[in-house]
Amino acid sequence: MTDALVIKATTAEADAERCNQAFTVAAAGVAAGATVSLWLTGEAAWLAVPGRAEAFTLPHAAPLSDLLSIVLAAGTVTVCTQCAARRALTADDLLPGVRIAGAAVFVEESLAEGAQALVY
Repeated sequence: MTDALVIKATTAEADAERCNQAFTVAAAGVAAGATVSLWLTGEAAWLAVPGRAEAFTLPHAAPLSDLLSIVLAAGTVTVCTQCAARRALTADDLLPGVRIAGAAVFVEESLAEGAQALVY
């Protein structure tokens, strides 16, 4: 079994199903006992801002805010440094527990022994 899941969400409302899949897999990974690191890049970076995940809706899907809470409680949620900068987001703009980090950290996590990286 994979010890760690590194999941990158690259979209938000523009591709709601793909976005929701990333969050669903991240939460399922937590439930399965994996170490989960969820990366929010591109427009998905907005979902780390308070109230944004609550506003996201997709029929027949678990609420994104619930999935995000599961991952925040037991894993790591990261907003891409460049993505945050392009949106003028700072750590103060994000939910408690969300960090900002760059590609080198994503690569380090993805290449760690026992890690599986997934990009949505």
